[in-house]
Amino acid sequence: MTAEDPCPYPSYEGTTDSEMPVPARGETATGIERRVFEALETVEDPEMPISIVDLGLIYGVSVTDGVATVELTLTYSGCPARDLLCETIEARVEQLDPIETCSIELVWNPPWSIEMVSANGKAALESFGVSVQ
Repeated sequence: MTAEDPCPYPSYEGTTDSEMPVPARGETATGIERRVFEALETVEDPEMPISIVDLGLIYGVSVTDGVATVELTLTYSGCPARDLLCETIEARVEQLDPIETCSIELVWNPPWSIEMVSANGKAALESFGVSVQ
């Protein structure tokens, strides 16, 4: 942290290079990219029982030469679960053959909002006692 950069967290000025709509749900993904989405669907937010895909945190997935790149956003830049989520994502995705490495790119634009949660995710949140209206 410096006088020029008072905030230790990333800015919201980046853009996603993904060609998929944001958030990405993997509906049109095929092959290994579809399998990556399936692995991501098993990763739940640490604070509530909802998949990070349904929560709208995945902005893109690509696989090239054994490297899976996952574009991930968080509900806010200071999310205390960031490291846990990244470690869990890497572990789940790197279990897939032929993935050798999972690279996570944190993406902040567009900023996450409750509108990015899927219908299934909203139902899960409501059953957990979180209002989504």
